[in-house]
This record gives sequence, C-alpha cells and structure tokens, in this order.
Amino acid sequence: MPDAVSVPTTWMMLPFGILLASIALAPLWFADWWAKYYPRVAFALGGVTLGYYLFVLRAYPRVVVVGYEYLSFMVLIGALFVVSGGIHISVKGEATPLVNVVFLLVGAVLANLLGTTGASMLLIRPWIRMNKYRVTAHHIVFFIFIISNVGGCLTPIGDPPLFLGFLKGIPFWWVAEHCWPMWATALGILLAMFFVMDRINFRRAPKPIREKETAREQWRFDGLGNVFFLAVILGAVFVERPLLLREALMLAAAIGSYYTTRKTVHAANHFDFHPIQEVAILFVGIFATMMPALDWLQANAVKLGDPTPAFFFWGSGGLSSVLDNAPTYLSFLSALMGMARTPDVHQLLVTQSTNLAAISVGAVFFGANTYIGNGPNFMVKAIADQQKVRTPTFLGYLVRFTLPFMMPMLLIVWFLFFR
Repeated sequence: MPDAVSVPTTWMMLPFGILLASIALAPLWFADWWAKYYPRVAFALGGVTLGYYLFVLRAYPRVVVVGYEYLSFMVLIGALFVVSGGIHISVKGEATPLVNVVFLLVGAVLANLLGTTGASMLLIRPWIRMNKYRVTAHHIVFFIFIISNVGGCLTPIGDPPLFLGFLKGIPFWWVAEHCWPMWATALGILLAMFFVMDRINFRRAPKPIREKETAREQWRFDGLGNVFFLAVILGAVFVERPLLLREALMLAAAIGSYYTTRKTVHAANHFDFHPIQEVAILFVGIFATMMPALDWLQANAVKLGDPTPAFFFWGSGGLSSVLDNAPTYLSFLSALMGMARTPDVHQLLVTQSTNLAAISVGAVFFGANTYIGNGPNFMVKAIADQQKVRTPTFLGYLVRFTLPFMMPMLLIVWFLFFR
C-alpha cells in the first residue's frame, strides 16, 4: 500500500480521466484533430502527473517502478507485433461454416501465444479472403469477440491486462489454471452462436458460391522462420534476473525478425510501425496518469467493505467496455490489494483468488463489447473497412451484436462462476 506521504490528492486523477475520455471519444468526434495531436495530449497529461510525483510527492521509487513496467509492457507488445507481421498466410478457396468455426477456435488458442493484437493482425486478412464471396458484419464482429479479446484469456501474453498482472507478481500459469473454465464456456457459447449465424448466411448465398465453399481450401504460409523468434519471446517471458535481460531478449528477437523477413512478406501484410507507435505514445500517458488513481484506490479500498466476485466481474468489465482494459485491470487489482490490506501478491492469490479471477475475466471479456474496449478492435475494423467489408457503426456494434450475443454469454459466465 502506498505510504501516507505518497498518497496523491484526488484532483490528480483528473489527467487520467481526461486522457481516457479523449482516447474513447476524440476518434469518434474529432478524428482528424486527434490523429494529429494525440501525442501532445498524451505527453502533456503524463508530464503533469510525473511532475507532481517527482517535485511534490518526491516519490522517485514509484516513478522508477512504473517506468520499468511500461518498458516491459511495450517491449512485449512491440516484439509480438513485429514477429506476427513477418508471417503471412494466404488462402485460396472458400470456407464453410464449420471451417470458419475451426479457424476461430485455432485463432483463440493462438491469441495466447501471439497476443490478441498479434493474432488479430496475422489472421484478419486471411479470414476476409477465405470468406470473400459472402463476408459480412458478423464475420468481422465475431472475429473481434473471439480472437481479438476472449481468446487471449489464458496467458499473460494473451491480453495486455494479464501481462501487467504478471509484472505485478501473478505467476504465469495462474490465469490458465483458474480461468480456463470461463474461457472454455465463453468460447463454446460464442462459437455456437457464430455457427448458427454463419450457417444462415451460407444458406442464403447463391448456389455457385455454396459450391465454391465446399471446395478444398489451399493454404500457404510465408515467413515461418519467425516461429523461432516467437519461441525466443515466449522463453524470455520467464526470465526474471538479471534486470532487463528479459526485455533485451525480446528486443533482439524483434530486430532479428524484422531484418531476416523478406520485404515481400511485410508488403503482403501491409506491415508498418504506425499502429505500435500509436500504442507506445498513448500508453506513456496512460502509465503516467494512472499512478494517482491506482495509489488512491489502493489506499482507500478498505472503504469498499467486502465486495463480492460479481462486483469485480461487472465493475472491471463495465469499465473495460468503454475504457482501455489494461489500466482498468490495474485499478481493480490495486483496489483488491487495498481491500485485502496486503501489497503481497502471493498472499492475495491465496485469500482473493476468486475476486482476482473475476477481475481478469471481466477485463479481458468485456473488452470485446465496443470498438474502444481493446486496442485490436479498431485495428481490425480499419483493415476490414480498407478491404471494403461492411462493418457496423459504433452504435450498430452495440445494438446488433454486443447486446444480443456478448451480454447473454457474459450473464452465463457470471451465473456459473461469479454469482
């Protein structure tokens, strides 16, 4: 728990709120302005908070810890982004509903190895190509539901919130051990829903297209040498000493991948560094501005009393639907530590395992509820729009897909595991 001297004033949570509101709303209301000035907004708000911690609270160790967490977070995300950008999948032939279900299931598993961002960027283009004669909104949205979000719930590599938990001391396999029943239940429900919808879509397609879709698909993989670099990154996750060796290994894997991958593979994937550059800039601001919110929550969480797992599931999930799920996860983790009156994560795992599972599942699953809930969501939509695929609007996404499909699944998960 933060020392009394370093507990910030509640006013210092304002930059955090302004930044998250800007990330959520500015791309919708002021897209051109935001695209040009978001670095200035992130750096300015982060600078205000850093100045407060350094010159008012003089909490130098706190700033150093957050800086290291940001570095570790970005190196992992960036390395997976580069390596996945060096693998290209080309598909000939068209997919049946059953093939599509298998593809989504494999993608969900792969999300735990490449991260939801890496898996989404690797698989969205072949997904569109294999359904090109009948691709529609439900193909894109269920891809976001399953591969960009829910699928990555089993490892810290899978989704950014879980990696932040890993950096806080939660063991690597803890999430898989405690959350696999929720993961399997959610995936089973979403895949069954998708199969029904895709079967209806398949039957409505003209007969020549249905006959094409029963033909055998032909797959081709380029850049498979990057599997070696992926293995290096996965192995590096378990390296804890000496300090920064983990990050150095991941960075070396990313550099090796980039320079050994043929330019034709990067060109086929339309690979560039803009998406990861935007994430790096925004998360500088997020990691800096969220310090007061996390510290205040941890110091005042005892006032919450004894919340139930349902509170943590719906609370972390509800905010993850409209805010970035990584800082939301950390906020509730800090609140849980404060409520348990312990900064020791290992003790937390013994006394608060159900609540911690509720936070983990809520942050990951609910990130699929809107385009702004998780980083890959908008990236997938942008690629689909570029490929001339009809995607729902922000409100259309909520009304046509989140409410009728995600909400029933979330209610079932809550009823079975966190009620």
